[in-house]
Amino acid sequence: MMLSRTASQLYWMSRYMERAENLARLLDVTHSLSLLPQSRGGADIAAALATTGALDACRTRHPALGAADVLHFMTFDAANPASIISCLKFARENAHAVRGKITGEMWESINASWLEARQMALEGRPLAGFFDWVKERSHLFRGTTYGTIQRNDAFSFIRLGTFLERADNTARLIDVKSHLIGHELDDSAADFYLWGALLRSLGAFEAYHELYRDTLSARRVAELLILRPDVPRSLRACVDEIAELLPRIQGDTGHRAKRLAATLHAELSYDQIDSILGAGLHAYLTQFLSQIHALGAAVHGAYLEAA
Repeated sequence: MMLSRTASQLYWMSRYMERAENLARLLDVTHSLSLLPQSRGGADIAAALATTGALDACRTRHPALGAADVLHFMTFDAANPASIISCLKFARENAHAVRGKITGEMWESINASWLEARQMALEGRPLAGFFDWVKERSHLFRGTTYGTIQRNDAFSFIRLGTFLERADNTARLIDVKSHLIGHELDDSAADFYLWGALLRSLGAFEAYHELYRDTLSARRVAELLILRPDVPRSLRACVDEIAELLPRIQGDTGHRAKRLAATLHAELSYDQIDSILGAGLHAYLTQFLSQIHALGAAVHGAYLEAA
């Protein structure tokens, strides 16, 4: 059985890399929306911060929540532990601690990402280019990991970190964006841009048009991002991966985590969008976040805490 500290460092290495990409996607779309005539200005910025949990910290530093200050705070501010630059730093620190458990190519990828990001921060790299670069580096690290590491417990913990982080982020994004648009799932022209932004921030805009081949519908956006197993960042796809990964981990611990994952997987497999919307999208996502946090806590208690 892998040492808890090693498992924890592998797990958090991948969570931080995934978090950096998620932030880049969110901030890129928020920045683009702020330039449109339909922009809701401060509401869009506040919604982006609420998703990350950094709203209060940012208000302390930048009470006016100006777009430029917020974007710098969430991108290059090393004093902000939730910024992209901090996520890359933490990912690199965890990778350095487990160099013997990851491949040389994985280490080179993550180390180069941190060194280049630090240089870009010093140079003041344009944000749009930086966000694209972060997404590319995250894809490179994930592809290098998938293509070079043995399919053992190390691989399972790395992938678990990725999909638990992604599930949490997707649920938060859907909840915050739908709340910003309104309590009613409206398909008005004004809200078209926000639903499109949500899809783009989760890399699902093209998938939507391939699957539905019509204008954006709030109901179908919700269905796509919650229930479609073939959309990589949907809640269903993330939970499918988690439920498959947990039984692969060796040892007799983790029964509660596996049970929670199996329960959540069964629920998402049989849920229907009409029943979800009928009960209330916010209520459904709040419950999902509670379940995914409980699952994360069970994984931590079973595998990542030192005895």
